Amino acid sequence: MIGSKILVIAAHPDDEVLGCGGTLARYRLAGASIRIVFLGEGSTARFPHSEIDGVEALAAVEYRANSAREAADILGLDTPRFHDFPCCRFDTVPVIEIGKVIEAEIAEFKPDTVFTHTDVDVNIDHRITLQACLQATRPGASNAVANLLSFEIQSSTEWRFIEQFKPNLFVDIDKTLQIKQDAMAAYDTETKPYPFPRSSEGIKAHAMVRGMQAGVTHAEAFQVIRSIVS
Repeated sequence: MIGSKILVIAAHPDDEVLGCGGTLARYRLAGASIRIVFLGEGSTARFPHSEIDGVEALAAVEYRANSAREAADILGLDTPRFHDFPCCRFDTVPVIEIGKVIEAEIAEFKPDTVFTHTDVDVNIDHRITLQACLQATRPGASNAVANLLSFEIQSSTEWRFIEQFKPNLFVDIDKTLQIKQDAMAAYDTETKPYPFPRSSEGIKAHAMVRGMQAGVTHAEAFQVIRSIVS
């Protein structure tokens, strides 16, 4: 189900750790080739539109990117790829433009598996990222993607109270949970003390819940969008 060449398409830096950090660490230790791609910068939503090009906003963007590089190093991965779509404003960009970026990353990396967001999410960027991935990996397109999987993001997916994420694939991350927690700690501007979901305790508690669902100690949960067995 999960191949040996994995591409992660994340809306913002920290989504990769929250969504599948334990799984990435596990598969990297097993020898998988993994690339992380960030579509948006993840910080300018905190600034008024008139200030998103200002010195303070740009410094926040660069700090977040450096956090992403540190997190990738902790996970044992290469430096991520960064694109510059505006944070929490993906809906101001034609989806085809976002899709073309993803198509180019797929064409260069040639993954067999793509991890991305679910549309069961309060964050508009997350939902649009999934739509763009569906477009870029559609059957008949020129790519080798056999498996398309969606992940959940704590403090975003579970807050879409009108509907809930329904996973059907679980990965045992008992041996890599600590790596996930350490990687998330690199994003010090994105964490808060428990009971905030992105706290270290919150990440462990959620892994325990998903583990109980699957009959293991700690797990990450995914929804299979499509998978081709050849």
